[in-house]
Amino acid sequence: MRCITAIGITLATLLSGAPVFAQTAPKVFVYPNKGQSKDQQNKDTTECRQWATEQAPPSQEPTGPGTHAGGTVGGAARGAAVGAAVGAIAGDAGKGAGAGAVVGGVSGRRGSKRAQQAAQAGAQNDWARAFAACMESRGYSVK
Repeated sequence: MRCITAIGITLATLLSGAPVFAQTAPKVFVYPNKGQSKDQQNKDTTECRQWATEQAPPSQEPTGPGTHAGGTVGGAARGAAVGAAVGAIAGDAGKGAGAGAVVGGVSGRRGSKRAQQAAQAGAQNDWARAFAACMESRGYSVK
């Protein structure tokens, strides 16, 4: 029994991976280089936001309950296979498969979340670059 517990802890450590951190949109700072008025800057900002959204639309990744089910199921299957193999060595493949499925499911869900966050961060970065290009073309300094 101790061996199964140690195997479960080892599997959890190996399969869980790094924690998931939320991505945030990059901030864009705009300064009028050519003496543009506040009204003109507001007009240009509105037009460039619209243009950037047309060029780099927001990520269309689905969110909400069930979004990461595929990652969870795939991870559970992989974890069960590894757990069964390790459990067979320890003398109880069934318990090993069960523990592996749980750990693998958690790992698969985390991987799915990481992929979704990376896609969102990429879309946010593309939008910020498009917005900056538009504003720079109108005579603003963008950082």
